[in-house]
Order: sequence, then structure tokens, then C-alpha cells
Amino acid sequence: MPFRRPERLFKGYVFDLDGTVYLGDALLPGAKRTIETLRQAGCRMVFVSNKPVNTRQSYADKLTWLGLPTPVGDIVNSSQVLIRYLSGRAPGCRVFPIGEQVLCDELTEAGFILTESPEEIAYVIASFDRTFVYRKLQIAFDAIRSGAHLIATNADAYCPVPGGGEPDAASIIAAIEACTGHKIEFIAGKPSEMMARTALALLGTDPEESMMVGDRVETDILMGHRAGMSTAMPLTGATTLEALAQNEVQPDYILERLDHLLPTRTNAQTVLQ
Repeated sequence: MPFRRPERLFKGYVFDLDGTVYLGDALLPGAKRTIETLRQAGCRMVFVSNKPVNTRQSYADKLTWLGLPTPVGDIVNSSQVLIRYLSGRAPGCRVFPIGEQVLCDELTEAGFILTESPEEIAYVIASFDRTFVYRKLQIAFDAIRSGAHLIATNADAYCPVPGGGEPDAASIIAAIEACTGHKIEFIAGKPSEMMARTALALLGTDPEESMMVGDRVETDILMGHRAGMSTAMPLTGATTLEALAQNEVQPDYILERLDHLLPTRTNAQTVLQ
């Protein structure tokens, strides 16, 4: 499977973060050059993450600390999209998040009431949770059997970290589905249509003028395809060339590293007109 790099720039870019722009607390090779070059060429960009254990401000601060100054308005994360979804359906309702403190705080700030009383819970929220214990599963089980909805911030199998990975929200979802027999009703993060619409609205560009860049087929590339964007995958995160070859879903461009996203000759005139 040959590597393929774009021959031109796009007006807008949606960048995944973990495994694409950085890994742990270090930028991946070529990331700084890529972002700076695209900004100098006048391209618009937003950064998206399925990981709900950091606020949008935290992501913006991290990129800035890594040498890529970024305003919070250029960040989209799965908890933001989930809160938007809930606010449009049941504002201020009672919820039970199986997640970490950041998600709980964001839900509270958005006006939702957190409760562990199964008969009061309108929505059980499955998320990345390193504090997951049997008691939380029991509450979710009882709430769903009493009529609560089941939704999730994201459905990633694991989150890449230096030296390996951490089990992600898919494991929480699987546990709840297995014991309740109830399937997840909504997933906020990639590849959801709502996540794609949110990112494109921030970009202010049409899908055909935009590119989704990420290291996962089942989230980043699939979301880009569904939204009508071009797609590019740097092989610096969760996907290997061998695994990609076995997948039916393929990116438009396959990159050894992020700066191969740039055409050989990069200047402002190469942006899509």
C-alpha cells in the first residue's frame, strides 16, 4: 500500500489530537511545521478530540504550551457535543455520568443535575472512566431498567499513550450493554454527524473544501467520509500500515508523518480557490 500525499492545500482542516498532532506531552514529528505552514498559508483549522477527560480550555492550553498557540474556540471535544445534544432534548435533566470529574463538572456547569438515584436518572452517560467500579455499573443497570436512556461521549476502544494505550469508553459501553441488553442510543464523539457538523461550522468551510486528518479509521476517517470531506491518515498513532490494508474504509491520503500533509511546493496560491 503506497503512501499518498496531497498535491494542494485545502481551505479548512479538522485535526485529531492524540496520535496525530501529539502523543503524551510531545508533538509528533512534523506537527509544528505543518500547523505553522498551514496557518501562514491562510488555511482555517480546528482541533477535535473524543477524549472527555480534559476541557476545551485544557486542550487549547496544551497546544499553546507545545508551541502552537490556539484559542479555545478552535477546539471541539466529545463532552461539548454531548452537552449540546442533551441541551436540545432535555435541558436541566437528571443524569448519571460514568466518567471522570472533568465531565461531571462540565455537566453541572451546563445546568444538568447529577444523581445516583436510579429512579430519578433520565440519561446514563458512558465515558472514559479510570474510576469505574461495580457500584457504577449497578446504578446504570437499575436506571436503564427503570427507563433511562443510554448515551456516550465516545466509543473509542482505547486511547493511545506513550508506550501503549488506556482502555477507553468502549469498555464501559460494552459492560452496560451486556448486562442490560440495551443498546447505546447516541455517541457524541467521532464519527458522529453532530461532531462533524460542529467542526465544520467552526471552520466556516464547505465539506469539499475541507480535510479531516486523524490516526483512526473507525473514528477520524469514517467521520470525514460521511461528512463529505477529504481524509488523510498519518501513521503515527493507533493505526499501522498493515492494519490499514485490511480495512474496507480507506483514507484519501496515507502519510508517514504529519508534515507529509503539505504539498511539495507549499504557498498561499496552492489553497483551493
